[in-house]
Amino acid sequence: MTETQSPQQNSRGMVTGKVALVTGGTRGIGAAVGRGLADEGASIAAGYWHGHEGAEKFGAAMSAEYPQQHFTLHEGNIGHADDCRRVVREVIDQHGHLDILVNNAGITIDRTVAKMSDEDWLRVLSVNLSGAFFIAQAALDHMIERGTGRIINMSSAIGETGNIGQANYAASKSGLFGLTKSLAREAIFQLNRAQRPPGDGIGVTVNAVTPGFIATDMMATIPDKVLDRVKGQIPVGRLGQPEEIARVVCFLAADQSAYITGQIWAVNGGLDM
Repeated sequence: MTETQSPQQNSRGMVTGKVALVTGGTRGIGAAVGRGLADEGASIAAGYWHGHEGAEKFGAAMSAEYPQQHFTLHEGNIGHADDCRRVVREVIDQHGHLDILVNNAGITIDRTVAKMSDEDWLRVLSVNLSGAFFIAQAALDHMIERGTGRIINMSSAIGETGNIGQANYAASKSGLFGLTKSLAREAIFQLNRAQRPPGDGIGVTVNAVTPGFIATDMMATIPDKVLDRVKGQIPVGRLGQPEEIARVVCFLAADQSAYITGQIWAVNGGLDM
């Protein structure tokens, strides 16, 4: 790339011409994923809930930075099935098609099991797991019809290890492992039924990424003493950066990654070694 060539002018990006929907896509890991995919040539649809002013600011920045690509914002509650389906329809209506879905939206409501209310449990599961299912269900139908697509679910290292005070969060993120593998199998099954065998093209793949401790706004609220203890658990000795998650998402989203499906990709600094 020359000094005068901006990322959006790179016609050889891994996902040039693709449309990507990133839920929870206006801040943190979601914003980094959107920028990473835009750097690789994709048009971006960013989902969000609340924080309208911040979302508009992010949208304006993206539109200015990537003027050759179409950027849209989509407000919706990922915990409601109807909102999930509406957002997917909006993206397809405004962009013409949907090639990549990144299920990044998620929430935490931390309580010990003894103090966790019914609502604490159900709310986290509805957003982190059920929301991922409903939006993937809508996107998958479109992708099967077109014979191509990528779904990438954002899980968490906590889904593998569990954590005190996060039984709801851990269960939701662990549930994404089973959802990912089942969707991956069903995508191939449905492609064959539609007489679009995946061996003849780039197919439809479904994978998951499990970030470890990443330097986001959520981590910034942790006291220094606790943060030092967290870093001490990580073999590489530091927090991950959102852009490091985005690189893996971009790789999985590429046409060239057609032989990778139903897999769980850990990006955690060696936390689970």
